[in-house]
Amino acid sequence: MRLRTRLLAPVAVAALLVGAVAAPAQAVPIPLSSGHVDVFDVDYVSGALALRVLDSTGGTAVERNPADVTFEVPVAAQITGVPSTGPWSFLGTGGTAWVLPQSEASGLLWAGWNTTEVPAGIFVDNKVTFRLTSVSGPGGFSIYTASGGTPTVLFDSGNGLPDTLDVARLAHSHVNWGFDAAGTYVITLSVTGVLASTGATISSGSKQFTFNVAAS
Repeated sequence: MRLRTRLLAPVAVAALLVGAVAAPAQAVPIPLSSGHVDVFDVDYVSGALALRVLDSTGGTAVERNPADVTFEVPVAAQITGVPSTGPWSFLGTGGTAWVLPQSEASGLLWAGWNTTEVPAGIFVDNKVTFRLTSVSGPGGFSIYTASGGTPTVLFDSGNGLPDTLDVARLAHSHVNWGFDAAGTYVITLSVTGVLASTGATISSGSKQFTFNVAAS
């Protein structure tokens, strides 16, 4: 099992009960600019779904509240020549976009998600559902994979929200994070699961994730 340090918003008594190390929320969000990060880190803890950020950009993997970090998308993430028609038409404006790639690249975040802490048998079909409900920013936002030059779009704010994606437990995926224009984006996402024991749906609640595009 991955060793994690938990740096979460303070609910001191509850934190002690579950053995977590509680710390005050960051007064100023921590900018994450390169290295490995699971933007959506899904856990099932004490009967509840938890949605955090697993920050592995340093030497130790640290669980953080989404509000305590910003994800930096530098000028170096800019790509040009994006086709305006065909399967790539969802991405970019005027042939330009900013992309955090699904493959590791020096100087950029290698961003993905994981459900490796979700136990077996808790949810129906051993899966949870990601639900992207809103995107605030200067352009469109998308998450996609690409193989052999062909994209598979998983989320796209440009064709209407909400978007949903079923994700199996034990998943650890890296994807492309696309932004159509420079500026600050705030995306809102929640995770739900249907309990195998009762058929009830439980939710992590909505969390906001902030990306600064071409900020430096």
